[in-house]
Amino acid sequence: MIRFEDVHKAFGSNRVLRGLTLEVPKGTSMVIIGGSGTGKSVAIKSVLGLVTPDKGRILVDGKDTTSGDRDAFLARFGMLFQGGALFDSLPVWQNVAFRLLRGALKRPQAEAREIAIEKLRRVGLKPETADQFPAELSGGMQKRVGLARAIAADPEIIFFDEPTTGLDPIMAGVINELIREIVVEMGATAMTITHDMTSVRAIADNVAMLHDGVIKWTGPVAKLDNSGDPYLDQFIHGRAEGPIEAVR
Repeated sequence: MIRFEDVHKAFGSNRVLRGLTLEVPKGTSMVIIGGSGTGKSVAIKSVLGLVTPDKGRILVDGKDTTSGDRDAFLARFGMLFQGGALFDSLPVWQNVAFRLLRGALKRPQAEAREIAIEKLRRVGLKPETADQFPAELSGGMQKRVGLARAIAADPEIIFFDEPTTGLDPIMAGVINELIREIVVEMGATAMTITHDMTSVRAIADNVAMLHDGVIKWTGPVAKLDNSGDPYLDQFIHGRAEGPIEAVR
């Protein structure tokens, strides 16, 4: 569904992606791991066209991401942002239905609200949550609202950016389970970036280790602990010593 072919991206003298090559099969959940500043977010932004690669190309369902109808292309995606990124001034249901109230996916307001309430139910929130504002919700509830928004338009591809950041271990487990269930139910292709190894094991079919702008290792999550790759081994066990230099 998503293919990176020798993708390079630099910001001034900072070469972030240095030949990223990776395939994300349709209907699977790929989790990209790696240290801060290794290019994980830039990879996702490149797919969406928020960042333009300096070299290489990205294909979605076999088509170059730079060609075709931009609105139709973006309509295929859902996104759960790291910080929630909810609009404080809008009630919860309008946050969830944000894309359904404008643009190419626009629906009548009553229909959009109905869809929003259904998606809120799917992530374990009661209908009365719809008329509350984000500031009235806990961090875990806000994350669920963000997840409901990500799936509101029934996207084919969903990106998850550090989905459990800032959550306690129990709520993080709940969010991981929800993500896994929803991706399987929808038959969606998922791409997640995270530092949380518990999340990796809970939601991944396949894992890719990004370091120094290239994929050092990729394979099924079942092979994570016996990969034989020193970069991956150091990262998943949190070791200070190894090929990845720790900033002291």
